[in-house]
Amino acid sequence: MPRYKLTVEYDGRPFCGWQRQANGPSVQAVIERAIKSFSGEEVTIGGAGRTDTGVHATGQVCHIDLSKPWPARTVMGAMNFHCQPDPVVILDAEEMHEGFDARFSAIRRSYRYRIHNRLPPLTHQLGLAWHVKTDLDAEAMHAAAQEFVGHHDFTTFRHSRCQAKSPEKTLEDFRVYRNGEFVIAECSSRSFLHNQVRSMVGTLRLVGEGKWGPGDITKALQARDRKACGPVAPADGLYLTRVDYRPAELDIELLKDWQTRKAAMPAEEAGEA
Repeated sequence: MPRYKLTVEYDGRPFCGWQRQANGPSVQAVIERAIKSFSGEEVTIGGAGRTDTGVHATGQVCHIDLSKPWPARTVMGAMNFHCQPDPVVILDAEEMHEGFDARFSAIRRSYRYRIHNRLPPLTHQLGLAWHVKTDLDAEAMHAAAQEFVGHHDFTTFRHSRCQAKSPEKTLEDFRVYRNGEFVIAECSSRSFLHNQVRSMVGTLRLVGEGKWGPGDITKALQARDRKACGPVAPADGLYLTRVDYRPAELDIELLKDWQTRKAAMPAEEAGEA
């Protein structure tokens, strides 16, 4: 059964998030509908990141299994035709090895947050960036953002309903810089907690306004208390931009190891896995 890796771009404004929901449209549902329309198959897909309501993507990744082998270019073209008129586009389709998994094979996820920092209201960027009228010091925000880099308990900076087993994450890098009227924040980690990026960016706004310094970020981290977080930035400006993966050879090796261990398990244990 051929497996395909899809790189997906979408405007998150019409959707209740990536994951299929009973209470509204989702990106996952649009893609699954498109798959059925062109192949006749009903499949369930999983994404590399479960973006929230209103969050965008320029580099989301998912994988699909189809019973019939199709050229990857055909899959991409057919998907893009059937995703219309929803603002979801398949940027690339690639046939993958059996051990590839869009979520579990990922070693790094990268996000970008866009702040449109000007006094006049937004027109073209409305819903695509966070409008902040107060002048922001991007250099001060970048300096303070370095307090987030490394391994920390991010309890303060995760949603109260976050389902992750541990609040500890390792942030690999965090850059904040100005580009004209925009202040851009970019960060990467193997995985993120629910609302972590928006919580960190919203807190860094306090630094950009001169209300907080780097030491306040450290104190908020050490508090391990959601109440110590600054205001959470809105979904408008957040984009999942890239997902990086481990080498195919390692995926194949891990799959073979799992298959060997599964064959040696009692039937009931193998079924649970």
